[in-house]
Formats: sequence, C-alpha cells, structure tokens
Amino acid sequence: MNLSDSQTGGPVPRRVSAMEAVLGHLRGAIEGGTYAIGDKLPSEAELCRALEVSRPVLREALRALQTMGLTVARTGKGTFVVADRVEDPTFGDYAASDLLEVRRHIEIPVAGYAATRRTPENLDRLAHLLDRMERETDTTAWVAMDTLFHLAVAEAAQNPVFRRVIEEIRDALARQSAFLNELGGRREQSNREHRAIVEALLDGSAHDAREAMAHHLDRVESSLTDIVGAARAEPGDGT
Repeated sequence: MNLSDSQTGGPVPRRVSAMEAVLGHLRGAIEGGTYAIGDKLPSEAELCRALEVSRPVLREALRALQTMGLTVARTGKGTFVVADRVEDPTFGDYAASDLLEVRRHIEIPVAGYAATRRTPENLDRLAHLLDRMERETDTTAWVAMDTLFHLAVAEAAQNPVFRRVIEEIRDALARQSAFLNELGGRREQSNREHRAIVEALLDGSAHDAREAMAHHLDRVESSLTDIVGAARAEPGDGT
C-alpha cells in the first residue's frame, strides 16, 4: 500500500502530503476498530514497509495521532491506542479548547491596546515579520515566526504582563500552528489574517484590530473543528 502520493476526492482533487495520508489511514484504522483501545500499533519498521513511506513521514503521523489523543508512546515499548475518537487535541501542556479560550480573552483585547499604544519600532518589527512569513516556504521556519508575530503584537500593547502570558503558551502555540499547517493548509490564510491585524494596527483602530484578531481566532477554531470532526475512510475502501 503506497500512501506517498495521495489525493482526496471532490470536484478538484486536493493533493495531500504523505504524512496526512498516513495519518488518515492510521486514524481510520483506530476509529474503525482495526486497532482497539489497548492495542499496540505495529513497529515503525513494519508500518514503513506496509505503507511504503519513510520513517520521518511515519513519525510525523504518529506524533499527530498523539496530539489528537488517540495514542500514547511508551519508551521502549511502542505506541498504544488509548482512544477510538478524537475529542480535544493537546498541544504541549494545554488542551486545544483551553488554549483557544485563553487566547480569546487575552489576544483580542491585546490587539485593541496595541492599535493605540504601538510605537514605530513595533510596527516596523511586525511588518518585517509579516513580509518574511509571506515569503517563507519552510513550515518549521514559518511556525517559529508565527509565534514571534503574536509575541510582537503583545509587546505593542506596552504591558509586560501580556507578553509574559503569550510567552507561557508559546510552545503550545507553535505546536498548534504546526498541526494546523500540516493538516489544515492554514499558512496562506494565516498570512492574510495577520496582514489584516497589522493593517488595523497601522491605522490605529482598536475596533478593527480586535475584529481582525477575533476573525483570526475564529478561523483557527474552525480549522481545528474540521480536523477533529473529519471522517476518516476505512483502510482499503478505495477512497
């Protein structure tokens, strides 16, 4: 079974990454009962041979399964199934729902403060980051700049406590960003949303900045919901 060059159905088939194809296959096998709760997944070597993918691709898919809460990796023992449905992905120390709730209460008002308090230096840093993000093609580098962008907005609010809060969740933000980019194709959309935030800050409009940040977080939530609720095909059903 070769999952290294897959497509999804629809009027215009969307080519998906090898990692996404492997994840879909394994998620479908878990949700369909091929691997039950408590079962150990085949070894990495066995899965690589069966799915005809490289070990790095497989490991990315296995990490995503853990993020979704379907499996756990036990050192020296392997990967075990712990759930048969995705409920609430976990990014580092925080559940996705908890992370989003806090972000709404912090980042939306912070954007409003940043619009009226930002300095020319703040605007220059944000514009520079945004330009780099729009040119960047490497996902890892883009994700790193994504977290810097949100830190820079917090800095522009001129309250060190806001920045400290974003610093606390920085690792979770990076994990979430990588997850959404790999499975939700969010990068270009995120760039547009970030640009709307920066334009509102440039205009000095607290209302527009809050609206732009709220829209950004709405889209993050929507993408997460789509991924969590995605119907995964049963292995071998030809879809």
